[in-house]
Amino acid sequence: MPRRSYDHYCAVSRALDIVGDRWNLLIVRELCSGPRRYSDLFADLPGISTDVLAARLKELERDDILTRNKVGPRAATAVYELTSAGAALRPALDALSSWGTEHLGERRPTDAVRAHWFALPLGRAVAQVLPQGTATVHIGETTLHYVITENGITHHDGPAVASDLELRLDLPTATEVATGARVLPTPDSSAV
Repeated sequence: MPRRSYDHYCAVSRALDIVGDRWNLLIVRELCSGPRRYSDLFADLPGISTDVLAARLKELERDDILTRNKVGPRAATAVYELTSAGAALRPALDALSSWGTEHLGERRPTDAVRAHWFALPLGRAVAQVLPQGTATVHIGETTLHYVITENGITHHDGPAVASDLELRLDLPTATEVATGARVLPTPDSSAV
């Protein structure tokens, strides 16, 4: 399918030509914490059809936002991973997350939710408690870790090898912290 374009000689327009299609930035969000299989992406993007997911992955690969690698026995499984150009979108996602947090409102009965979708706003909350270092955060069955440096915050799947801070949150607490309704509980605080 030919690429649609705004045909504006503008940096925002060019960026949206590449990542502005529906689902593209959510696919990038899913890949921010590490490589994912197609089935993982499909499971964590409720509402996307298999045809749309396949098309978006091909477009993002064509545009050098992600790569597709074969892994496993006989290289039977495809794993998608952000390229350096894709990873460079993280600050834009973080800014959208910050702006969007103010517009979340109450969760609607039709809203899907995944614990790792709170990774970006939780990262900002973790950085307020731990300005530099590594933190592991458990949200129910989901575990991710943050690396916080003077260059910013990144999050990754699974626990850190060595953590300066380890937190266990349930999903309601993670939601409240992510939306700013609650301060991040730390191991030495009484709020949990």
